[in-house]
Amino acid sequence: MQISDLWSQFRAEARTSYGLFSRDVNWEEVDKGKRWKRPFRAAGALFWAMLMKLSPARRVLLLAAVASLLFVSAQIETRHGSVTVISVGILSPGVILLFILLALELADRVTMKRDLEIAREIQRWLVPETPPDIPGYDIAFMSRPANTVAGDYYDTIPRGLARNPSAKHGKLLLVVADVAGKSVPAAILMATFQASLRAIEATGTSLGELVRSLNFYVCENSRSGLRFITAFFAELEAGSGEIRYTSAGHHPALLRRAAGQVEELTEGGLPLGIELEEQFPAGQTRLGVGDILFIYTDGLVEAVNAKQEEFGKARLTDVLRPCGGTNTAAEVLARVTRVLDSFVGAAPQHDDITCMVVRRRQAG
Repeated sequence: MQISDLWSQFRAEARTSYGLFSRDVNWEEVDKGKRWKRPFRAAGALFWAMLMKLSPARRVLLLAAVASLLFVSAQIETRHGSVTVISVGILSPGVILLFILLALELADRVTMKRDLEIAREIQRWLVPETPPDIPGYDIAFMSRPANTVAGDYYDTIPRGLARNPSAKHGKLLLVVADVAGKSVPAAILMATFQASLRAIEATGTSLGELVRSLNFYVCENSRSGLRFITAFFAELEAGSGEIRYTSAGHHPALLRRAAGQVEELTEGGLPLGIELEEQFPAGQTRLGVGDILFIYTDGLVEAVNAKQEEFGKARLTDVLRPCGGTNTAAEVLARVTRVLDSFVGAAPQHDDITCMVVRRRQAG
C-alpha cells in the first residue's frame, strides 16, 4: 500500500477507536478547572476508559507493565542526570508484560473474528447469491455491511403458483429491509425476519396481509419499539410490468423512467414493530420498457465523507438520471457505487448499505 493509503487507513481506525473510548468519558468533568490541566485530565480519562474495557486480570497486567516501564525510566534518569535515555531492553519486565497483554487481546480478537465470519457466511445463505432470471428483465443487487455481519436484508421471491422464476407471466416479490441498529443484534433479528417472511409468503397471502403479518411478528419481538425494521415490498407482475408496492417506514424507492425523469414510490406506513394495527396502504405503478426501479437502504444516502457531508438523495437522483435504457441493472449499480466511493473516500462506513436494481429491457 502507498504511504498515503496507509495514513488514511490509520486515521480512519484512530477516529473509530477514539470514538469507542470517548463515549465513556465525562467531558464536563474534564473541562472543569484550569485550562492547562485539561489535556492531562483528558489523557487520564481516556486511559481509564481503555482500562475499563479490559477484564480485571488484564487491567492488573497493564498497570503492572506501565509501572514497570516508569520505574525503568526513573532509574535511567537518576543515573544520567537530566538526560532521559529512551532505550529500554526488549526483555525488560514492562515490555514483556505488554507483549503478553497484546497476545491475549489478539487471541480474543482472532476468535471473535472467526465466529463473526461464520455468522457472515450464514447470512449469505439467507439472501440470494445471484439475481433471478426473469424474461424481459435484468436485476442486480449488492450489500456492504458496516461490520462483519449486517442488519440489512434483500430478497427476490417467486410468488404463488409462479414458483419458476423464469416463468414469463409470473409474479416476483422484491424486498429490501433494514433492521434498526448494526452488528450482531441486528443480524439476529434480520435472520428471524427472513424466516418469518418466507414462512408467511409460502401461504400465498396477499401483499397487504403479508406485510401486516410481518408487522405483528416484529411488534411481538421489538422490545417496545426499540428493535423496529424499515422495509420496502414490491410485487412485480412480469408480463405486464405492473408493480404493487408498500413501504414500511423505508426510504421511497426511485423509479427512473426511460424518458429520464425520476419518481419516488412513497405509499406505505410506519416501520414494522411500531404500531400493531398499522395497515400499510399500497401503491401501484408500472415498469415500462427502459424503466429502472432502484431500491436502497438509508446507509447509501446517509454515507458521509471526511467533511461530514452526506451523500444524500439529491446526489443519488443525479446519478440515476443519466442512466439510459441501454444500461443494464449491473451497470447502473456499478455507476452508483463508483460515485459513492469517490464521494466518501477514506471516511469509515457507519451503516450497512444495500441496493437492488430492476430494469425492464423489453415488453412481455
